[in-house]
Amino acid sequence: MFLKLIVHLSRIFVGAMFIFSGFVKLVDPIGSQYKFEEYFSEGVLNLEFLIPYALPFSILLIIVEIMLGVSLLLGYKSKITTWSLLGITTIFLFLTWYSAYYNKVTDCGCFGDAIKLTPWETFWKNVILIGLILFLLIGVKNIKALFSKRINTSLMILSFVSFLFITFHVLNHLPIIDFRAYAVGKNITEGMQFPEDGSVPPVHDFMLEDTQNDLAPEILKMDKVLLVIVYNASKSDNKGFIDIKYIADKAISKGYNVYGVSASFEDDLILIQNNYDLPFDFLFCDETTLKTMLRANPGVITLNKGTVTGKWNWKDIADIKL
Repeated sequence: MFLKLIVHLSRIFVGAMFIFSGFVKLVDPIGSQYKFEEYFSEGVLNLEFLIPYALPFSILLIIVEIMLGVSLLLGYKSKITTWSLLGITTIFLFLTWYSAYYNKVTDCGCFGDAIKLTPWETFWKNVILIGLILFLLIGVKNIKALFSKRINTSLMILSFVSFLFITFHVLNHLPIIDFRAYAVGKNITEGMQFPEDGSVPPVHDFMLEDTQNDLAPEILKMDKVLLVIVYNASKSDNKGFIDIKYIADKAISKGYNVYGVSASFEDDLILIQNNYDLPFDFLFCDETTLKTMLRANPGVITLNKGTVTGKWNWKDIADIKL
């Protein structure tokens, strides 16, 4: 009786944890891509040949993670599910131990940008998960299917298709839930203030520099600002600059202050400006900051006195109402 209770509670907790962890990354798979690029880098695991595959790898892992959570709660193929949970959690345990022990990655990204944990906090979280999964393996016969085999299979297929659709949508637009400090409604100036405990503020390394000065303090005081984000000119989708020119011209006609923002070399940016006759100059900003601000390359952000009032992938520029 006691084992059945432990198995039942573990099943609910582990299943819910995997679904939550998978979902907060599913709504922003590009964030997981950046995290795996960090893990694969020379200074961490030294697997740089895997960096080009970081996005498909992250999508695969996210889908597997969330589907295992659904499978456990449904009681679908319980033996395969529990062994798979043990395997994937063991991998996570190693990565988080490596990050914590060698101080390589300060945030493993296990909950995306929704919840920030230190490497050691994440490590001990995984230790607890493995302990609960071991209880599930011991009492796997007590994991009963919630519904008939046909209904469970149908729910698994429906879940899989739904998760794939969400992934496709956010990759072609923007995250459907934005947990970052640059989300719509957030004030960048306020985000730059140090918390009372002295920890790093949510917004840091935010500078908009021309050849001489940081214009960020001035720009964050303006009423109507449109920032064109091109974090890397060589990796940008050039088809987007036709629409970028359209919205920039429109914004200027409505009194907006329009700036391009990039971390690329000036020669690359001048080439883009000339090719597409862009009506604005580019300012420099750190690439990591730009990737955090907007999951699009290129894309657009509007500000009003430092508050983010809108964010769009270039594919959605037709929806912008200035």
